[in-house]
Amino acid sequence: MDRRSGRCYQGVMPVLAFDHVNVRTPNLEAMIAFYGRVLGMHPGRRPDFDFPGAWLYLGDQALVHLVGIDQDLRGGGTITLEHFALRATGLAEFRDLLEAEGVAHSVDTVPGFPVLQVNFRDPDGNHIHVDFDAAEG
Repeated sequence: MDRRSGRCYQGVMPVLAFDHVNVRTPNLEAMIAFYGRVLGMHPGRRPDFDFPGAWLYLGDQALVHLVGIDQDLRGGGTITLEHFALRATGLAEFRDLLEAEGVAHSVDTVPGFPVLQVNFRDPDGNHIHVDFDAAEG
């Protein structure tokens, strides 16, 4: 779709769904553990690539692909991902989990939308937010 005119392009394949996010990390094992404890994701089947990594699943979908790297990216690097987001239910329980894990977070409203965002960072500093219906607040 052309954002300026609002017209759809003809002949362009339609995007059907979000598939996954790929995150580079020098802390592969810590990231696998964090995503498991905090977001309930589990490592699963992954192609036999010639580099370290893990595919983290939510149910039967690999939503987060981790790629192990040698360098520490927190001091700069070439990260361009600002954040990724998930939608969930159970705001109070999720906040309790973050508190128990010692994960700093904020709960923020989305102006003009009935959404509450729980914003936090993973062990590498990547911004994640989990969205909840504002009625849960």
